[in-house]
Amino acid sequence: MNLIIDVGNSYVKLAVFKGSELLDRRVVLLKAVEDEIDVLAKHYLDLDNVIISSVGNLDKLTVKSISKRFNVLVLDSNTKLPFKNLYSTPKTLGVDRIALVCSSIKKFSEKNVLIIDAGTCVTYDFININNEYLGGAISPGINMRYKALNNFTAKLPLLDKEIPESIIGNSTEASIHSGVVLGFLKEIEGVIECYEEKYSDLTVILTGGDTKFLSKQLKSSIFANPNFLLEGLNYILQFNSNE
Repeated sequence: MNLIIDVGNSYVKLAVFKGSELLDRRVVLLKAVEDEIDVLAKHYLDLDNVIISSVGNLDKLTVKSISKRFNVLVLDSNTKLPFKNLYSTPKTLGVDRIALVCSSIKKFSEKNVLIIDAGTCVTYDFININNEYLGGAISPGINMRYKALNNFTAKLPLLDKEIPESIIGNSTEASIHSGVVLGFLKEIEGVIECYEEKYSDLTVILTGGDTKFLSKQLKSSIFANPNFLLEGLNYILQFNSNE
């Protein structure tokens, strides 16, 4: 069995896979990672291989402690991957984006794929029919946009995300929801449209923490999968275990 540790900007996701089957998924704070691993190890006695993907701050002592108990692969720019990386600065490519691309190869091999990860930031990643990763884009996530309006103005309130009733906001709060959410949706739809103009056979994936919130609002035909990154990390672990 494989244990996936995905350290994000806000939380840590832990997942247990048996082969390609997701058996367990948990989200914890960084300080609770080792305690939660203990719980999982007691419940799943066959856990042996671990992959760690960290865009957050998992300290070296914690990694060392985990490495004493399991066979650990720490994902970085030197990890063997099942695609050709044409990014001009491959060492700066985030491990989360690497995992998403690998997941697309596992599920949509030899297709043009645009992966949209809507989390703290929203990332756009494109891999072509030849399994070549070309790059993409990074912009602020939906919660970051709400916070920016609050942080960089004197009087605008910090709101929880909410689907606006109308594009015309008839109050300050309604105007913020309209500007943030509809602007965010139009950005995503516009990016998809740009890719579709160049790649008519495009497959689009939506994943990340805001998948459920956004998926029903988007007009484009997409595959919504909130576990896409975890599945990609599991595939990388399998790929390296078979080398």
